[in-house]
Amino acid sequence: MWPESPLLRDAGAAVLTAGAAMAALRFWEEVGNRALLDQKLCRKLVHISVGLIYFLMWPLFSADDVYAPFLASLVIVLNIIKVTLIGLGVVKDDGVVNSMTRNGDHRELLRGPLYYACAVTLTTIIFWRTSPISIAVICNLCAGDGVADIAGRRFGHKKLPYNPDKSYAGTIAMFTAGFLASILYMCYFHLFGFVEQTWIMVAAFGITSLAAAIVESLPVSTLLDDNLTAPIASLLVGGLVFYYVGGGGGATGGDRSSISAMAEMVFAGSS
Repeated sequence: MWPESPLLRDAGAAVLTAGAAMAALRFWEEVGNRALLDQKLCRKLVHISVGLIYFLMWPLFSADDVYAPFLASLVIVLNIIKVTLIGLGVVKDDGVVNSMTRNGDHRELLRGPLYYACAVTLTTIIFWRTSPISIAVICNLCAGDGVADIAGRRFGHKKLPYNPDKSYAGTIAMFTAGFLASILYMCYFHLFGFVEQTWIMVAAFGITSLAAAIVESLPVSTLLDDNLTAPIASLLVGGLVFYYVGGGGGATGGDRSSISAMAEMVFAGSS
């Protein structure tokens, strides 16, 4: 039984979330250490699974504790510190390097993996679970971008005319995986009253995933990093689309009530 205190409940939920995320991460580290899978494939399986497992745990947190998103993201923050220390060469961890880098260079951790962790952390703290932007950003980043790389390497023989580093198969896979994951998490969060479940929301997620896939296919994503451009595209396009359709919180009133109210606060603060 959960404790009556929201803070104690959320502390317990944070421990469970950390345990689930770290167990998944540790599993892939062992796979990487034992060279059971190709290093690039292992890296993308980490990319897909850890973020989505972490996302799956959000309903464990209480609705009336303002510290809930900070406690939820604590495990990611700790991982940011760990990845940074390993990337700088201060700490040595072959398991992390083998499971999270393309070429086994610890300095790679300071790019894609670090951007990934920062994007998930900021999404958690800023938008939390009653905003569909959280679903769009995390699903397009974790499922969309992760599956895109796997599909692109396996089936991406035909390259895009404007970016020879990207393929039709990878771009289609990113849209499909990001969109389907968004719909599944919309349905999942709707069970707890966090978000609406309507065909308009489905269309909005489709537009956002399509925009993220297009941006991911551009040369700028190759120049910068997919883990940076995919969440930014999802944030900007998703913010506009969900603000327009008014998609926000569901029946539960303890969390932030709607994306419209949040957007109004942001725009008011910047004026």
